[in-house]
Amino acid sequence: MNRRPLVITEDRALLDDLVRIAAAAGAQLDVAHAPAHARPHWNLAPMVVVGADLADALAATAPPPRDRVLLVTHAADDPDTWRRCVAVGARTVIDLPASERRLVEEFADISEPEPRSGTLVCVIGGRGGAGASVLSAGLALHASGAHLRTLLLDADPLGGGIDALLGQEEAQGARWPDLVAREGRVSSTALRDALPAFGDLAVLSFHRGDPRPIPAEAMRSVLESGLRGFDLVIADLPRHIDQAAVEALTRAAGTLLVVCADVRGVLSAAQVQESIRHHTADIRLVSRPGAIAPDTISASLDGAPHVAQIPDHPRLDASLNRGEMPALGPRTPLGRLCSTLLQDLLPA
Repeated sequence: MNRRPLVITEDRALLDDLVRIAAAAGAQLDVAHAPAHARPHWNLAPMVVVGADLADALAATAPPPRDRVLLVTHAADDPDTWRRCVAVGARTVIDLPASERRLVEEFADISEPEPRSGTLVCVIGGRGGAGASVLSAGLALHASGAHLRTLLLDADPLGGGIDALLGQEEAQGARWPDLVAREGRVSSTALRDALPAFGDLAVLSFHRGDPRPIPAEAMRSVLESGLRGFDLVIADLPRHIDQAAVEALTRAAGTLLVVCADVRGVLSAAQVQESIRHHTADIRLVSRPGAIAPDTISASLDGAPHVAQIPDHPRLDASLNRGEMPALGPRTPLGRLCSTLLQDLLPA
């Protein structure tokens, strides 16, 4: 199916702007420099963008009515602009450069493949070293191994990089600093193409160096793109909740709070729980083995459900230092844990 918007203009400056804006949305254009050239594409294109320079000439050909027609102009103050808009059956007028962001979103809507209805799961540690990043990576690897298109988001600027946890810190592709300068919508296709990918798993992590926080707008844009383009998004969150983390929490189908089963671990998890409870409705507890039983942990954390216990892995630190995740096969303890958690979190 043709997914290219049709542009009708012979204004070179206007066309240059339209090509640039379409590229920002990951879209390509079909261009007609005269109304007669547009006729074969008029009913087939998913959207038609009419330059104000050819609007009267197009209207004179009496094109059949259709939806998603836009009139684009550099001169919104021209008194004839809205007359031309009505004459060509356009839905609205796009004034450039003032309405450029809106046009980026219009192009992105058209160029996207059929959107997926992805599920977002947040993972957060009850204290430092609880194992939230290992669990995040394990869930992402397990899901992608089951052929779910999966995005693993590193949302912790001070976490050392989840790509290093996977042994992929040298992998080519975009990191957060490459995306934070983008404004507005990000095409899910462009996002998938930009990120380091390993089979069905894409990873968005941080560069080494200045650990700048993620702007809320950038996180919102990436999450919306991720949920359109992936089956599952796993967000590894920092314990100190910033505005980017709030963007993730408010969209999460479930949030896994990883608790160390000792007194300080439970007390620390209670503080984290208090900081996130106003942003996410579904908090589930995953504990590390320790002195405090799961039912006591749940009772200490306002009755939040305890859904799993991370199995001991005696050689975990050595494996991680070699850039190796522990085995996640269906007969391994960690593999069974990830399978159980995902069955509960993903829609049937």
